[in-house]
Amino acid sequence: MAAMTTVPSYTPSLWVRVCHALPRLDLTMQMKDNIFVPDSWEYQQTLLVLSSLSAIALVISLLVVLSFLIHYCCCHRGDRSEGSEEEEEDEDASTGHGYSGKKGRGICCVTWVAVAAVTLCCVAIGIGFYGNSEANDGMYQLTSSLLTANYTLASIDLLISDTISGLQLSVSGPLTSMEELFTGSKPFLVSTRNCRRLSENVINLLSSISMARASVDAGLGNDSISGASIIPLTPVPPSVAPTVVPTSGLMPSPFSPGWAANTLMVNEDYRWLSYVLLLLLDLIVCLFILLGLAKQARWLLILMTVLAWLALFLSWGSLGLETATVVALSDFCSDPNTFVVNSTHFNTGTSSDVLDYYLTCSRRMNSPFQQLLTQSQRALSNIHTQLSSLDRNALTQFPKAEKSLREVQQILNSTEGNFHQLVALLNCRGLNKDYIDSLKGLCYDGMEGLLYLSLYSFLSALAFTAILCSLPGAWRSFPSESEEYEDSDSESEDPFTSHQYSPSMLTGYGGSQSHPNPAHSRNLYSR
Repeated sequence: MAAMTTVPSYTPSLWVRVCHALPRLDLTMQMKDNIFVPDSWEYQQTLLVLSSLSAIALVISLLVVLSFLIHYCCCHRGDRSEGSEEEEEDEDASTGHGYSGKKGRGICCVTWVAVAAVTLCCVAIGIGFYGNSEANDGMYQLTSSLLTANYTLASIDLLISDTISGLQLSVSGPLTSMEELFTGSKPFLVSTRNCRRLSENVINLLSSISMARASVDAGLGNDSISGASIIPLTPVPPSVAPTVVPTSGLMPSPFSPGWAANTLMVNEDYRWLSYVLLLLLDLIVCLFILLGLAKQARWLLILMTVLAWLALFLSWGSLGLETATVVALSDFCSDPNTFVVNSTHFNTGTSSDVLDYYLTCSRRMNSPFQQLLTQSQRALSNIHTQLSSLDRNALTQFPKAEKSLREVQQILNSTEGNFHQLVALLNCRGLNKDYIDSLKGLCYDGMEGLLYLSLYSFLSALAFTAILCSLPGAWRSFPSESEEYEDSDSESEDPFTSHQYSPSMLTGYGGSQSHPNPAHSRNLYSR
């Protein structure tokens, strides 16, 4: 925690501190520290123990569902014969379709339990969508910062490589020609050799900068790159910046920020899509369960029960994975500098002073490249002074040296311009800002998103456990096809007596007369 005081723009959040303070046990149930060492088997054991809690919860859920299934299948089988007379009385007392009495109350209770569980599942799905979006935003900020840092490092490498190549071109080309021309004039020859010596000195100084060691080695053998062709390079937004992998000693290609950003983006796309599919599966199951309860479709509820079992296993499994990820991320975010310095120093051999300078960017710290840059700047100034002296004094006596002198001056002007850009890029502010932005994206938005996803997994697992406990009772209470047919037969009228006239019908046809006229009847039959 003390290391974070050196990073004024980042402090661990409350959730990071809470998760980091969780006790850690290995497989032998012994306490372990919470230092983030992902390659250590002891640290991995603590994460496995925390993930196994969701497996224990899954076993408990299965036992609960199994007990309810036994209750519905076995215990109600005996109650069915004992309560047949009461059900017949309830059916006689009921009017039309539906249920009444004890059976009706049981059906209502089971149905409302299922509806409440589905509602809880829908709430969990909403939380899951929000958490998935937050985690994606955090990963996007992380990858954007890594891409910007990668472009800055690539720009530094390119500037150093092109500067060295331009100086080597001047040493092997125009300066050599000037030495041959000034053979008969010792003062001019000394000035030309001083320019060569100073150029070689600048090459050696830039070669000692660890950020461009690999690029320098490649550039020393390439004399075809002209220093005048160097274009200004500055960091640009990640959406525009290309993914350049710097060939540097600080971040070799397997460990470059660009490689890490590309890997994270691919994994994040798969993670985001997986959670979207899981959320849609849960939503479809919940909606069709409600539809099955409303339509009393037994086949639909049986199908949704099978999918609910799948969703239950996925919910508890995702909770275990999220628990391990949240705890590991909290360990990293509590003290990120220590892990970054140790891992980068081990993988690349970069000096810890260089890493501390860019990770903390404290005003009290001097740049580890300050002395090298100062000496290089002085050497370039001396070269410029020597060339100005030759321009004033030597060209009048050696006009053939003008072309070579102009080429050296052109290379020197390009070198000085790029050197100023290099000094600006080597300042810690740019890379430190990218580092802080990546930490905020990972440890703020990413951590919050993972916590919401953990809450979603827990609530959805509870909801599907309740759904699996209540659905068997719900579809058992639905009337079967034979019962519906018997109900329809009992309520239908006799087709042979359906056309008999009732007194009310006769009254309707007779108007205000309440009884038929006997005399009129006799007259009809006497005919």
